[in-house]
Amino acid sequence: MPKASVSKTSAAPELPEPDNYESALQELEGLVARIESGQLPLGDMLAAYQRGAVLLAFCRGKLEAVQDQIKVLDEGQLKPWASEE
Repeated sequence: MPKASVSKTSAAPELPEPDNYESALQELEGLVARIESGQLPLGDMLAAYQRGAVLLAFCRGKLEAVQDQIKVLDEGQLKPWASEE
């Protein structure tokens, strides 16, 4: 039985990685607003969702890297910074 081929006609071109956290966050917020508006065609909505997932992973990675670098001096010892919630 032959395998069904998957069409890649709806695949969006690869977009460049954001320059920094702020530009990624700004783009992500714009995508969320467009998706929530309900005015995007289905194909565009899927592409926006996929790009949003890439941007979200980028932002999370940047935040984790910064958190790993933040240290608090406590009684002469450097300790990893932990947020208080």
